[in-house]
Formats: sequence, C-alpha cells, structure tokens
Amino acid sequence: MHIKSYTKEFKYNWQLAAPVMLGMLGHTFVGFVDNIMVGQLGTAELAAVSLGNSFMFIAMSIGIGFSTALTPLVAEADGEDNFQKGKSSFKHGLFLCTVLGISLFLLVYCAKPLMYFMKQPVEVVELAMPYLNLVAISLIPLVVFQAFKQFADGLSMTKYPMYATLVANIINVLLNYVLIFGMFGFPKLGIVGAAYGTMISRCVMVIYLWYLLKGRDKSRAYVTKIKLLVLEKSMIKKVLSLGAPSAMQMLFEVAIFTAAIWLSGLLGKNPQAANQIALNLSSMTFMVAMGLSVASMVRVGNQKGLKKYSELRRIAFSLFLMGTLLAFVFAILFYAFHSVLPKLYVDFNDVKNLADNTEVVAIASKLLLVAAVFQISDSIQVIVLGALRGLQDVKIPTLITFISYWLVGFPVSWFLGKSETYGSLGIWFGLLAGLSTAAILLYIRFHYLTKKLINRT
Repeated sequence: MHIKSYTKEFKYNWQLAAPVMLGMLGHTFVGFVDNIMVGQLGTAELAAVSLGNSFMFIAMSIGIGFSTALTPLVAEADGEDNFQKGKSSFKHGLFLCTVLGISLFLLVYCAKPLMYFMKQPVEVVELAMPYLNLVAISLIPLVVFQAFKQFADGLSMTKYPMYATLVANIINVLLNYVLIFGMFGFPKLGIVGAAYGTMISRCVMVIYLWYLLKGRDKSRAYVTKIKLLVLEKSMIKKVLSLGAPSAMQMLFEVAIFTAAIWLSGLLGKNPQAANQIALNLSSMTFMVAMGLSVASMVRVGNQKGLKKYSELRRIAFSLFLMGTLLAFVFAILFYAFHSVLPKLYVDFNDVKNLADNTEVVAIASKLLLVAAVFQISDSIQVIVLGALRGLQDVKIPTLITFISYWLVGFPVSWFLGKSETYGSLGIWFGLLAGLSTAAILLYIRFHYLTKKLINRT
C-alpha cells in the first residue's frame, strides 16, 4: 500500500487526537506545576509529592483504564447510529466509574500507613501523609470526569474535555500559587496547598464538562435525564468485561513506573527527586501518544461498527506511523536538551540545598537519555493498545502487558537498579525493556486479528 494512503489520514487523526493530547497534557501539567512550585520548597518536599503521587498513580491508572471501556462502546454505537445503545453504554459506565472512584479513594486512604514499611526516608513520609489525605479525595471527581471524557471521545467530541481540563489547570495554578506560598493573605500551607489546588480544580473540571456537553445538540440527550440507578445486568457485565481488563492493562504499566519511584527511594531522596523530574518530563510526551491512542480507539471502533475491516487496518496503520514520527521528534529533543530540562525543577540560588540540587540535576540528565530511547517503543505500544481496545480485544493484551512489564521490565529494573550496579539508570533500563517488549507483542496481536477479520469477509 502506498505511503500516501496512510499520510492522507494524518489531518483527521490530528483533529481528533490534538484536543485529547492537550487535555491529557493538562492533567500532566497539574503535576508539572505542583513539582516546580513544590521544588522551590526543597528536595524533601519534592520527594514527598513523588511518594504521595505514587499511590495516586496506581489508583488513577485503575480508574482511567476502566473508563476507557466507554470509548469503543460509544464509538461503535455512533458508527451504527444507535442512540439507545450509546446512552445505555454511557449510563452504565458512569454508574460503575462513580462506584469505582469512591472505592479507590477508600483504598488509597486506608493504604497510607504502608509508606512507613517501604524503607523510604522518614522525613519524606511525614511530609507525604497530609498531602495524600486530600489528593485521595480528588479521585472521586477525577474518575467521574473520566466517564464523561471517554463518552465524549467516543462521540468524536474530543475538544470539550480539553476545554474542561484547561479551565481546571488555570484554577489549579492560581490555587497552588496562593496556598503553597501563602500569597494575598492566604495561609502558607506548603505541599498541602498543592493538594487543595488539585482537589478543588478536579471538582470544577467535572461540573464544567457536564455543562459543556449539556449545551451541545449531539450530546445533550445522552447527559440529561439519566436514570443512574435503573440498571441492566447484561450491560453492567459488558462494561465490566471491557473495563476490568483495560484497568489492569493501565495498572501494569503505571505500576512499573511507580515501582521505579519506590526503587529510586531506596537509593535516597536525591535519586528519588531526579526520578520524579525525568518521569514528569517523559509523561508529557507520553500524553501526545495517548491522544493518538484515543483517536485509534475511536476510529477503529467506528470502522468496527461499519464492518469495514480493510479500512480499519489502513486507518490504524496511519496512526501507528504518525505516532512513530512524533516519537522520533521527542527523542531528538530529549537527547539535545537532557542537561537543560531538569534545571527547570530546582532553585540553584538556594545555597543551603545547592549540593542536593546539583546531584538531582546530574542524575535526571542521564535518565532523560534513556527516556529519549524509549519514546518510540512507548508511543507504539500505547497507540496499538488503543486500536486493540477499539476492536474490543482486551483479554490477551492484558496478558501481554503483564508479561512485558512484570516478567521482563521489573526484573531488569530490580537487578540493575541497585546502588552497586547502575543505580537510577539501571531502573530506567528496566522501563525501556518492558516498553519495547510490549510494543512488539501488541503489534503482533493487532496484525494477527485484523488479518483474520479481513480474511473472513
């Protein structure tokens, strides 16, 4: 097939993916702002936010992963022009996401004491506790927001979640500024101020997205007059059968990055702070790939509804190609600026912490070189995973992600991440190994399934 048959799809792919990218970058930007502002307080505070967020990452991955079940279901119903099927998928998904959000909050809240048994620096744990109390509550509005977001994505209305996320970010930045540093007569709350900013902005995000969707003809009937407690057992089963494996897929990936935070904590507060910087920067570029992954889910879901399997494969390959090209650009940028970017996170005018800050930047600079290499495999694996979700194929990909991250990636991180071997760099070699294995195996799965569907017709 000629290259133009793929590149001609780039414009529409971009129109669909760009708002998702900006919205996802908005989520990451909350962490970026928190890290930069908290980094001015000291490396212990930055490490505390990293440790607290490591618990949040796990819970968020389950919630966000589960909610992705809504996108292919709504996209398929939209492709079939079946309103009742689409509304039923959304209603049951919203109900299950609300229940899940409350459950995840309770889980994180009860899991806090585990920090004392993780061999983390004591001063870091003491600072992380009150921060985690408040951020855990924000899981409820976050997972409910995800239900609305994934529904909107399924209808190809990707710009509205982006608007809601941008508004939430502005609120978060303003609240962070006044509450962390005690500006304009507000109390100086330090990292607890960052937690308040996150919690309040996420509540606003849900309300604003609902308001936007209620005001649009295409989505109004879906998001109003929802009989949330009138449920069908068969539909709950369908959402669960897609949502639970999708949650596990995201959990397996996010958990290995969380394990990297914990393993770096065993090396000390400076390696942990450096790991947080490199993780925050690489997660920003990952959100671009996530945007293409959602576009992949939507477009593959639409073509599945239309039963156009050759078109489905061609469109998916256009997204894979687009993601790979963008990943190469990010890889070059990370390589070129690996020693400059970490300096954004620390204050070199702080004489008291100068030695710590210098060490943090030196470690983070090396980690960004590894991050430059895994841009390509990270991008491919998440976009192919989106295409497989669009096909509503979730069970085998869940097994693939487990094998890649926990039977390949984690052992490499564990053995090479000790202080006597490669330290922080060794931990990231494990991440590279896991992501590369996932990219290869998931691609093989997609290739096999689509060829099988085409040969049947």
